[in-house]
Amino acid sequence: MNVPLLIARRYFLSKKKRNIITIISNISMVGVAVGTAALIIVLSVFNGLEELVRSLYGKSDPSLVIAARQGKSFPVDTLLLTRIQTTPGVALLTEVIEDNALLQYHDRQMVVKMRGLSENYFGQIPIDSNLIAGDHRLRRGEREYALIGEGVQHELGITLDNRLAPLRLLYPRQEPGRKTLNINPEKAFNEESILAGGIFQIEQHLDDSYLFVPLGFARRLLGYGARRTALYVRIGASFKADKVKQELRERLGQGFTVLDSDEQHVSLLKAIKIEKLFVFITFAFILLIASLNIFFSLSMLVIDKRKDIAVLQAIGATQQLIRRSFLLVGAIVALVGAVAGLVLGVTICWVQETFHVVSMGMATSVVDSYPVKMQAADIFFIALAIISITLAVSIRPALNAGRMEIRENL
Repeated sequence: MNVPLLIARRYFLSKKKRNIITIISNISMVGVAVGTAALIIVLSVFNGLEELVRSLYGKSDPSLVIAARQGKSFPVDTLLLTRIQTTPGVALLTEVIEDNALLQYHDRQMVVKMRGLSENYFGQIPIDSNLIAGDHRLRRGEREYALIGEGVQHELGITLDNRLAPLRLLYPRQEPGRKTLNINPEKAFNEESILAGGIFQIEQHLDDSYLFVPLGFARRLLGYGARRTALYVRIGASFKADKVKQELRERLGQGFTVLDSDEQHVSLLKAIKIEKLFVFITFAFILLIASLNIFFSLSMLVIDKRKDIAVLQAIGATQQLIRRSFLLVGAIVALVGAVAGLVLGVTICWVQETFHVVSMGMATSVVDSYPVKMQAADIFFIALAIISITLAVSIRPALNAGRMEIRENL
């Protein structure tokens, strides 16, 4: 028989002589329950936001991106392409040139991100499913076409396949030995024209600033020649991304970086994780404050049960047994509150995930309701926090109970 647990259970279930002790104990349980539920809900929302970011960028991100470690471009030759294509797990390789350019349409203009892509790009990303108008092909016969983001199209009022008013793209001309622009406007910029062939809607950042064009068009406008800003890699279905990434890093050496989907957006995902950590710490402090009621209720319970403690000592109970008994009283109070909070928090998250009760409240949002995703790791760390807080607030009253003198309380 576990004597400390038996004593703790009787003290928890028995009606206290002083009603204030019961009230404070109930307040303690409610505080722990609310704090636990709040932690589960808030952390699940952050998990949902992180998953949302991955899903949004996953629509336009390749499995791996190869880029130069220094500088924004690097030379590409047959040897380099062969070295990558023969790597186990590489199913498709796409050449990419990306840079800023000035886009003019009629009397309007804006700076856009122009991404030049080789023809097999749509084997990397099924962008045709994200088209809201037009055709996804960048080349139809001998004619070149551009895919434009919905925000760019709205900003400039672009009409698709308008041969009378093509898109004009300008880029500063790089002259050997010259670091400044030529004062002659006709010689200062490279200029190319292209028709708008389709409008895509992927996510706001891409929609508002990106333009996809054929690789040859970008090479002519930017003057990149055999240089590329990135190489996109699609990994075969039966291969693991980490192994292919490591193999490519070993083959390419220190001059290149090989980034998976998370590493391509490391700043954004890291910001979400840091915010989640600080929110966890903040709510843990709130939970600590709520759990201080356990300290007060245990302290008053020790005073209320001082005669019982003296009797237990008289019949041979050790200080350790008495301390463990009162520690378990605090643990039971915290456990009841934590279980109630866990059930409440999980229920609220399940309802939100299933029925989408709470909306984002923004007409332009990419999702209608707040995304939530529960993770076992969060529940583990919440349980660890509750155990630590319960021990911290219960240990002093338990020590005081073990130090009581028999003669003074009998």
